Amino acid sequence: MDLNESLDTFELAPVAMWIEDFSGVAALFSRWRAEGIEDLATYLRQDVGRVAMCSQQIKVLQVNRKTLELFEARDLDHLVANLGSVFRDEMLESHINELCELWQGKSQFSSNAINYSLSGRRLDIQLRGIVLPGHKQSLDRILLTTEDVTEREEARRQERIERRHSQAMFDHSPVSLWMEDFTGIKKLLDDVRWRGIEDFRVFMDVHPEFVRQCMSEIRVIDVNQATLDLFVADNRQQLLSQLGDIFRDGMEKQFREQLMDLWNGDLVHQREVLNYALDGSERHVLLQFRVFPGHENDWSLVQVALTDITARKKAEAYLEYLGKHDVLTRLHNRAFYMEELNRLERKTLRPVSAIILDLDGLKEANDRLGHDAGDALLRRMGEILNGAVSPPNRAARIGGDEFAVLMPGADRQAVVATAEAILELLKINNQFYSAMPLSLSMGWATSEESEPMQTLLKRADTAMYEQKRARRDHRAFQQDAQNRRTLEAVTARA
Repeated sequence: MDLNESLDTFELAPVAMWIEDFSGVAALFSRWRAEGIEDLATYLRQDVGRVAMCSQQIKVLQVNRKTLELFEARDLDHLVANLGSVFRDEMLESHINELCELWQGKSQFSSNAINYSLSGRRLDIQLRGIVLPGHKQSLDRILLTTEDVTEREEARRQERIERRHSQAMFDHSPVSLWMEDFTGIKKLLDDVRWRGIEDFRVFMDVHPEFVRQCMSEIRVIDVNQATLDLFVADNRQQLLSQLGDIFRDGMEKQFREQLMDLWNGDLVHQREVLNYALDGSERHVLLQFRVFPGHENDWSLVQVALTDITARKKAEAYLEYLGKHDVLTRLHNRAFYMEELNRLERKTLRPVSAIILDLDGLKEANDRLGHDAGDALLRRMGEILNGAVSPPNRAARIGGDEFAVLMPGADRQAVVATAEAILELLKINNQFYSAMPLSLSMGWATSEESEPMQTLLKRADTAMYEQKRARRDHRAFQQDAQNRRTLEAVTARA
């Protein structure tokens, strides 16, 4: 190829090309070596003015048409006159790398750099340089290419921005997020299917160890800060080392259902589960599971989101409690009592015993001392019955001053023992409230063969009223005797 052909190739090349004279840089290198400089990179970074000094020694001898187009210059003179606008800002740092490679005697170098067109447009470039043959000592002829890679680098920058954005969303999400690898579980399920198993639920019943094996195959890739907060973990390492404390008790049963979903091809599903924080407290969570798109064939990337619903579950439990309990006495309420009666009526379990109680003097206490005093009596009655009655027996407040105890499977001996326990706790309670002792009337009965529940309760109620009447008659007798004694004393004094 003759000289003219070489010049045509240079001029018509589809990439920007420069021929530059670095002989001034070579002279600086010689002077600095004579001054004892060995580490050029450190020397240049100590004073960026030295980098600028090197740049000023470079002479642009020739550029091709593509260079003028890329940098929006009319001609070589226009470009050279504005090199300060082309090579600036971040360019100095990349220029240090080029100078260091030349300092080390290399004939070729490359770097990524940022230039600017004369209109101010940012250009990401891939710079490559080669010292032309015969000019290694003088460096007076170096061929450089500046390939415009702005589009590629912009795509990379955008990708980094999106990655940081995604990571920030993961890290700072208010919901507990887990990135997990279910590859091992996918292989285990595929193996079971390959062995011809069709009823997977029966398979898990027969082989409970398979569920535990699947649990051990879960690989946690990452968790976010909300996860550490939810489970009271100081750091990720502590959390991952104590997963057994978080996923315990009934978690195996819950995981069985998740395996069933996966077996059935449900790669997106949710359910409520119970976990535990590292301080031992319960965490009711809504688990939302998703195999990431593009990973359906191996389940190598799975996201699990855990939303804390502990407060909601407590509210639900309290509402359920209110629906079945009397708030004042903490006993079951009449609605629960009637439901339990109907249940016992349908059951064949016999015998059933019942105790009916009536709190004496409640109306008088309300009228004389106010409803706060009456409420205090009711609360004390609740404390006594809650202390004397335990499951499967149930104590309930069924009216203003009326109470009942239902005892499924209890015979006469058991009901008498419970009645005695109630009276014993009543006696102890009154020792602490001697100024306002509790008094109650009580009757009980045990079911006879084929006896309806309502008949049983009527017998217990009748027994209670007989006791109340006897107590009332006894008090009336005592009052009459006291009146007679008073009258006799008055008469004697007269």
